[in-house]
Amino acid sequence: MNGVANIEDVLRIETLEPSEKLPSSTYEMICRGAAINPSAPALSFFATVDDYRGAECWTYSELVRDITRTANMLWRVGVQRGSVVAYVLPNLPETHFVIWGGEAAGIVCAINPLLESEALGELLIASGASVLVTLAPYPGVDLWQKVQSVLDKVPALQDLVLVNLADRMPDDKQLVARMLQRGECSRLYGDGGVRSAVPSHIQIHDFSTAVARESGVALISTHAIGSDDVSSCFCTGGTTGLPKIAMRRHGNEVANAWSAGQFLGESIGPGKTLFCGLPLFHVNAVMVTGLLAFSRGAHVVLGTAQGYRDEGVVKHFWAIVEHYRVNFFSGVPTLYGSLLDVPVGRDDIRSLEYGLCGAAPMPVELLRTFQHRTGVRILEGYGLTEGTCVSSVNPPAGERRVGSIGLRLPGQAMKAVVIDESGRYVRDCVADEVGQLVVSGPNVFAGYTRQEQNSGIWMELGDGGRWLNTGDLGRCDSDGYFWLTGRKKELIIRGGHNIDPAAIEEPLHRHPAVQIAAAVGRPDMHAGELPVVYVQLKPGVTITETELADFLRHEISERAAVPKGIRIVDAMPLTGVGKIFKPALKRRETVDAVSSALVQAGVPGATVSLVDDNLHGMSLQVELSAPALESLAISALGRFPFPFSVSAVANTSQKDQR
Repeated sequence: MNGVANIEDVLRIETLEPSEKLPSSTYEMICRGAAINPSAPALSFFATVDDYRGAECWTYSELVRDITRTANMLWRVGVQRGSVVAYVLPNLPETHFVIWGGEAAGIVCAINPLLESEALGELLIASGASVLVTLAPYPGVDLWQKVQSVLDKVPALQDLVLVNLADRMPDDKQLVARMLQRGECSRLYGDGGVRSAVPSHIQIHDFSTAVARESGVALISTHAIGSDDVSSCFCTGGTTGLPKIAMRRHGNEVANAWSAGQFLGESIGPGKTLFCGLPLFHVNAVMVTGLLAFSRGAHVVLGTAQGYRDEGVVKHFWAIVEHYRVNFFSGVPTLYGSLLDVPVGRDDIRSLEYGLCGAAPMPVELLRTFQHRTGVRILEGYGLTEGTCVSSVNPPAGERRVGSIGLRLPGQAMKAVVIDESGRYVRDCVADEVGQLVVSGPNVFAGYTRQEQNSGIWMELGDGGRWLNTGDLGRCDSDGYFWLTGRKKELIIRGGHNIDPAAIEEPLHRHPAVQIAAAVGRPDMHAGELPVVYVQLKPGVTITETELADFLRHEISERAAVPKGIRIVDAMPLTGVGKIFKPALKRRETVDAVSSALVQAGVPGATVSLVDDNLHGMSLQVELSAPALESLAISALGRFPFPFSVSAVANTSQKDQR
């Protein structure tokens, strides 16, 4: 099958009986994918961009062998079905072995290695991890130092498994890399080595050595993995701020990979190559360029440990595509914006069938410009960690509607509903009516690890189903295409990176000069959103924005959450019940950001206003000082993910860009 073309295809797939019963676990699903052709390439990795032509490669039989070895190693150190194996790792082959081997042995918990020490410690404690897999000390990499400083604060931790970056260096550089790694350990801890820096009750294991001792023929655990067993935990609700950990079952991940595979069809399967540059602590990388690909016998290329964060990967992306004949990649809007600055040149990228875009709204002009310059189709999609990963995508074999998040995946119910002031269901929305987006189906997660965080996330629709309130507003048109019209969640999404406003607000509320603080996202053409914070001071107190910025730099544990602007205001806008009305602050930032972007684009004197309508949500109205500025204005406005209309004082005609 070439993939879904329309909603009728989705409905037809749902009426078909699968040719065989779905796997009960992610391990079984990968083994089935490997059986398609055990000698086919499954996973390739190059450590540096300079070495992208000489990648290390695992066949499918070797991939299953190393996943099995990892599962057996974890079982031997004491991991059982309910044990949590946390991993704090960059994009390495070992990361995949730990994810899928960890799920075969127990429960894996993904933790962002970019977090600072305090946040890492909070998540390790909240996860209840008994095993932690992370990097050994290595020169120029600060992950070990961050992790080591919190090891004594994680009470459940019993075993520490260390991955040595030197193991993944090319053969001609490995000897030097090992010498540098040993030198770093000596520099940090002298003759005592790493053992002297780790609490005595925690056992230390070298990943490569421990795995090499294990058989990769079969799992040694006799526990049968069921589809209802918890497989993984992913941090959500913002990768900064208070721990909020989503639990997913094997059945959730298998169902999501299966339905996405049915939707995308033969574009992901034997003979196809996918590039993975998104981080493997994020569900998109794990599911789309992981389980989905492996379950269908495709080839995944991991591009350096840093992925797209490695500037060289972006700079040489088209050459990498040509070398590996990449057919598919997944990214966020900021990646596509960066790739626009890299000319395709003489690189042959005709193998590329499409790119998937999610995590944040894709600006219309960016999508159109990218497709025009490169000839690569972009499929915008939508999903959330709580829905395992993907809930809707523009159809690969049908019409891709610019600005839409596409059709729902087979087997996953999704609709917009009307709710009352108390948040209770009233009725389903009619076509093109904006409402609360809800999802249901086997892909929907088990819940958060903290029971109090599960309050209010489920909706009763009177049909006996289990519906998840996504927190997003949207509509569904008469052809089954969904459109986001607003985010009820307050997360600030910076380049696909979720920032909880509380991570900024709570430190400010501890400052003696601050009465109240409210953080919002400022639209940005490059990052999607940038965090800014509004501050109301206590009566009679004086402090500057610079002084508050200096304070925050020492208080916020995640660099991405450090606000790009601090606005001291006389009074916050409030709702009728006295809550801070953040939409007013968001609108203020939006108008200012758009006005500034127009000036930078050579469009001075424009008047920007915001309007809300029931069909499209928030949209921009821009009045220009001269008709000649129209094309420049449209180009700049198209880099923002908002519908807009442009008019000129000397021209009564109006251009509507929805």
